[in-house]
Amino acid sequence: MPRPNKQKIDNQLAKKPTGITGFDEITGGGLPAGRPSLICGEAGAGKTLFSIEFIIRGALQYNEPGVILAFEEKATDLETNVASLGFDLKKLQKDKLVWIDHVHIDRSEIEETGEYDLDGLFIRLGYAIDSIGAKRVMLDTVENLFGGLSNEGILRAEIRRLFTWLKDKGVTTIITGEKGQHTLTRQGLEEYVSDCVLLLEHRVINQISTRLLRVIKYRGSVHGTNEYPFLIDEEGISVLPVTSLKLNHEVSSQQVSTGIPTLDSMFEGNGFFRGSSILVSGTAGTGKTSIAAYFADASCKRKERCLYFAFEESPRQIVRNMRSIGIDLQKHEDAGLLQIHAARPTLQGLELHLLAIHKLVRKFKPRTVILDPITNLITIGSMSEVKSMLIRLIDFLQVEEITVMFTALVYEKDNTVQTDEGVSSLVDAWILVRDIESNGERNRGIYIMKSRGMKHSNRVREFVIKDTGLELVDVYTGAKGILVGSAREAEQLNEATGVELRTHALNRIDRELERKRTVLEAKIACLREEFESVEEELNKSFREEDLMKEIMERNRRKDIKNTNSGNKKDGKSK
Repeated sequence: MPRPNKQKIDNQLAKKPTGITGFDEITGGGLPAGRPSLICGEAGAGKTLFSIEFIIRGALQYNEPGVILAFEEKATDLETNVASLGFDLKKLQKDKLVWIDHVHIDRSEIEETGEYDLDGLFIRLGYAIDSIGAKRVMLDTVENLFGGLSNEGILRAEIRRLFTWLKDKGVTTIITGEKGQHTLTRQGLEEYVSDCVLLLEHRVINQISTRLLRVIKYRGSVHGTNEYPFLIDEEGISVLPVTSLKLNHEVSSQQVSTGIPTLDSMFEGNGFFRGSSILVSGTAGTGKTSIAAYFADASCKRKERCLYFAFEESPRQIVRNMRSIGIDLQKHEDAGLLQIHAARPTLQGLELHLLAIHKLVRKFKPRTVILDPITNLITIGSMSEVKSMLIRLIDFLQVEEITVMFTALVYEKDNTVQTDEGVSSLVDAWILVRDIESNGERNRGIYIMKSRGMKHSNRVREFVIKDTGLELVDVYTGAKGILVGSAREAEQLNEATGVELRTHALNRIDRELERKRTVLEAKIACLREEFESVEEELNKSFREEDLMKEIMERNRRKDIKNTNSGNKKDGKSK
């Protein structure tokens, strides 16, 4: 593939960063440098605030002084309006970083004689630019400047002349305009002569408001074309670049503890993968929040920051409730390792919740994030919208290598379990906690539905919540099925009792056998002695008989010898 030549690179469009969180990522660097940009939208969409923040952040962060030319609000009004965002316009004017000028235009004085022009405005604006060496300009709003003109020819000519004059001055300009009935602006001309056009909208759906930004056009530059939610808070404007997330993030093989040793043992003994996503689902009262709190406690004990978003309970409720199971979350808050943010989902729309999470993550820099429970988000959006929001959140956190845990309420029907959010297929690990009713009582069972990339236990464990903490114990499996709670304890007691009885019986049998063995051995010894006595007696008889035979044989030989000797003597005598 041929490499682009240097001349082509040098001719790329220069851009001025706005300093507005997320916006520069969408536009690939900011607004076109030295060119006019148009921001249009209905009243209350945030046009003036966006423009003022562009001027102020340019002065503070990029050392580029700016001029604010207002046709509606006076300087004192603008100063008061932005003070709540932490911007001190009075100081910026004193330091000659910002110049604010209010131009009053009386439409009744404008006569369409064909001689109407903007020379007076150019002189006034040029003086302000030269006085502080301004690099940025804001005009708010263009309707007040041209609202009294109905001659389209004069209007078009003056708008073009204004934009050309601003380009010749080499300043990066933002011009605000009110949205028309069927056009982006009331005159419907500004969007055609502007190099960059932004549309801000403020929608209210199901009584939930959401602010959205869209880049309509951007000459000479590639840009995001989707609608991007943005948030206005005490720190100004933040835009969420939802399309910048891709599945090309790094992954880690390091494992982090769940905070529950017996649960760790079900995940190869070490817990979850760092940077993974975990879903803990279960019916009401099964201990999902307790598991999340233990995970947060384990993260803080590793000296890693944890960000906890609660949609049902207040921070003080969570801290108090967790003390009952042996967790002190307050000490982690005091140490700056834990932040709990609690709010009802209906406080704002899904996109703004996502944006708020983005901002807090960027600011607090946690290693662990917990959302408890995500089920409540359905109250402000459809299942598909919640799923889309959670997908973007998971992608964002995985890019940052942040481990995230969700809790979700599930409903059991016909022995099936359904997660209303439909995110079980998206997460890396899924833990399910279920009610097990037996022996007239309600107990909890826990098992791992899946855990990508590692071996995990397929056994059902009983999940026990005590005042000393959480514990997983083996369920009893027998002829009656799975037994938990008091039924398990009773069966284990019966089993232990049976073992003891069997042991006692075996010991008794062993003692009886030992006694019988002793008696038998005594009898055998007696018989052996009797046998030896008989054997000895028999041997004695045999020896006596042999001795008698031997004596008789010896005597017989002696007699024969004596006889022979006598015969010899008789012969000699004859």
